[in-house]
Amino acid sequence: MRRRAYLLLEDGRRFDGTALGAEAPAVGEVVFNTCMSGYQEVLTDPSYTGQLVAMTYPLVGNYGVNDEDSESPAPQVAGFIVREASRLASSWRARESLHEYLSRHGVAGIADVDTRALTRHIRAQGAMRGAVVPADAQPAEVMGRIQGHPRMEGLDLACGVSTAEPYEVAAMGSERFHVLAYDFGVKAHSPRLLAERGCRVTVIPADTPFEEILAEAPSGLFVSNGPGDPAAVEKASEAILGLARADVPVFGICLGHQLIARAFGASTYKLPFGHHGGNHPVRNLDGDTVEITSQNHGFAVRAGEGDTIPGAPGLRLTHVNLYDGTVEGVAHRELPVFCVQYHPEAAPGPHDSRYLFDHFAALMEERTTG
Repeated sequence: MRRRAYLLLEDGRRFDGTALGAEAPAVGEVVFNTCMSGYQEVLTDPSYTGQLVAMTYPLVGNYGVNDEDSESPAPQVAGFIVREASRLASSWRARESLHEYLSRHGVAGIADVDTRALTRHIRAQGAMRGAVVPADAQPAEVMGRIQGHPRMEGLDLACGVSTAEPYEVAAMGSERFHVLAYDFGVKAHSPRLLAERGCRVTVIPADTPFEEILAEAPSGLFVSNGPGDPAAVEKASEAILGLARADVPVFGICLGHQLIARAFGASTYKLPFGHHGGNHPVRNLDGDTVEITSQNHGFAVRAGEGDTIPGAPGLRLTHVNLYDGTVEGVAHRELPVFCVQYHPEAAPGPHDSRYLFDHFAALMEERTTG
């Protein structure tokens, strides 16, 4: 017999459904993701730490969970919300069902929810805190727990998901470069794509001091994605500025993009409901092309007039979101620094933006041969 459960939002809106995964209650910021597939990559993306993720695609779990598609060793979401959770895992790669996977890792979820109504509510009212609880939980007690949960603004969650010790990903084929990857919640696919381009990647903790980074004499610095408020993560600025001024190429994505922009003087702000999904159109201003991108972020860099970034005269705008005009990429006018708000590692897809890894390799090649 399937257990009943409900989702309660901090504004009092309630959605009843069926329990999915573990029985433990789940509390966090409720956001929605528009990907049609790739739920395993979504579940294991460290950028979703502290969030309850609702999938807008109605059927989730139909191809189960496998051993190859995870972006980190375990689910990172606080909870999971779906319209229909498939009871069958129809894939030769499947090792267990979605329900079994969430249960094994202690992640609570809810199915049989009107995710269309939930998504429309979040779009109208903004992302907000919520809780997934058993049906017999008292609403007043649940609301108290929701109100006591910290808001995303001001939270430094990156250090909590960062690696405790450095580790290496070997280059595929001949080693051409040595890249240090600042881990603020890095997804497994990013070091893999760098390795495919001849990079030996050393993934380093988020609190690694600049002196240790400089002592490695890296070919380049990669600043990863991650969760939380970029304004609360200040430790990377010295390394970003120091290496850039030493003519070492710096490439950042998602939270890394925000940290790079802030290091050069830009400011960031929280979006109403963020960008989460694999179908966001972004205009590349340099190439006058449009890329379909994978995104997962709740904060953005503040835009200026033309190609300017307020507070950061050294930066110029390179990419713009075609949904709402927000900043999707910047580059330094003189130094070898560039970054994008979206996920070019595309896990899950699409693959329109993988050229950025080639651009990073080209910048390192120029300085190696020059």
